[in-house]
Amino acid sequence: MNMVTGDIQGAYRITLASEVDRDGWRDHARRLLQAGIAPEQVTWTVEGRRDAGELDLSPSAILPAQNSDQPSRPVRISKTLLSLINTALLHSNADRFNLAYRILWRAQSLPGLHRNPADPDMLKLNRYAKAIRRDIHKMHAFVRFRKIGDSAGREQFVAWFEPDHHITEAVAPFFRNRFTGMDWLIVTPGASIAWDGHKLSVGPGGCKDDVPQEDVIEAEWRTYYANIFNPARVKIGAMKSEMPMKYWKNLPEAELIPSLLEQAGTRVDAMTAHTPEDVLFDDKMDKPAANLPASLDQLYALLEQRADAPMEKFSDRLVRGSGPDRADLMIIGEQPGDQEDREGKPFVGPAGQLLDRALAEAGIDRQQTFLTNAVKRFKYTQRGKRRLHETPNVGEINYYRWWVEQEIRLVDPGLVVALGATAARSLTGRPVKIARRRGEILADAEGRSILITVHPSYLLRIPDEQGRQVEYAKFMRDLQVARDFVN
Repeated sequence: MNMVTGDIQGAYRITLASEVDRDGWRDHARRLLQAGIAPEQVTWTVEGRRDAGELDLSPSAILPAQNSDQPSRPVRISKTLLSLINTALLHSNADRFNLAYRILWRAQSLPGLHRNPADPDMLKLNRYAKAIRRDIHKMHAFVRFRKIGDSAGREQFVAWFEPDHHITEAVAPFFRNRFTGMDWLIVTPGASIAWDGHKLSVGPGGCKDDVPQEDVIEAEWRTYYANIFNPARVKIGAMKSEMPMKYWKNLPEAELIPSLLEQAGTRVDAMTAHTPEDVLFDDKMDKPAANLPASLDQLYALLEQRADAPMEKFSDRLVRGSGPDRADLMIIGEQPGDQEDREGKPFVGPAGQLLDRALAEAGIDRQQTFLTNAVKRFKYTQRGKRRLHETPNVGEINYYRWWVEQEIRLVDPGLVVALGATAARSLTGRPVKIARRRGEILADAEGRSILITVHPSYLLRIPDEQGRQVEYAKFMRDLQVARDFVN
């Protein structure tokens, strides 16, 4: 229950119900503003906070009564500033409520205050909000579940995490949406959150001893991490920035890192000296007698000029790849679909929309990813007004292999992901059984790393919802392997 107290000098102490009582803060801030009470007259604290200072023995406060003859003073605040305050209020610094009210007070006469990057209050508020966003990102990435059993056909997991700020309740929807198919409990010092397949619950905090520190799948997780660790892309400074060492004590894979770093040089040498049996790639491909193009624009211009490209049943339109000229991750699909052909862009149809969703959920930024297709034109069969997709044959795939190879050379990705059998054949020159090789980091003939998985259109064709969810989860795991490999 929120409480307001004040003394005869007009100083007001606001006691909020909890550290995350943002609704209580908003209600009191509105009342204080409408009563014309300046920030200097107000102190904010939280019920039960250990460092709240001396006991408040002042009588119950009564804010100045609103004059019924006068309308309430309107409270004005931009949506941008309100969103920023809502985020910053989750910071652990005790002065955040005072800061937010002071900014809200000043914004009534300075409506553009939030756009002043040099204002000391706004600098601090932005710093608080940035810290919250980073803390949330780290919790998304570094929560490690331990399996504790099964109940009513559902697996049950628990996890321990130590956020820097009061973000536990705020991240609960993320974990519900990500791990909706299992029961889980996440315990932190300040709060706990739980999901049972129907209801998301928030409870009191706990301690590390409340949570098992290992489980039956711990070894599998360590093996997984060791497999996705890329010795050729070791950047210790960047790794410590993205995975700060303060989190390592709760990460089962962290104890592998020193030995993996020590072995990195040896593993890189082994990758360079791989034997032909290790290589999926067949370098027999049609190679145009031309100088190597110096840019993607030049590459696509040359391809558009080629008169020997397969054209029977193909659209005239060449669909270029999309993304930054240099990217850590390249994704290759089969061929443009009907919608891609009409818009001249890859992955904008239903399969592309599903890919967008999966990339976002896997934590992969599409804008930083290069997307293209193994075959650069749409092959179809005309049925009335409809153009029905037709799978390209081996000769048509082989024709475009050299052009795909040039895209890879120019974009220079750390990992190439092949979506489906056509893309896998384009990269390897051979038929590939997706189920056997999916989700592995493989080496091509040039020593580049590739990963094979299903095409999102395969997921769209699965008739039953349950089966589609299972396959989607597998697809997500493959993308997460790709994400972890390039990070």
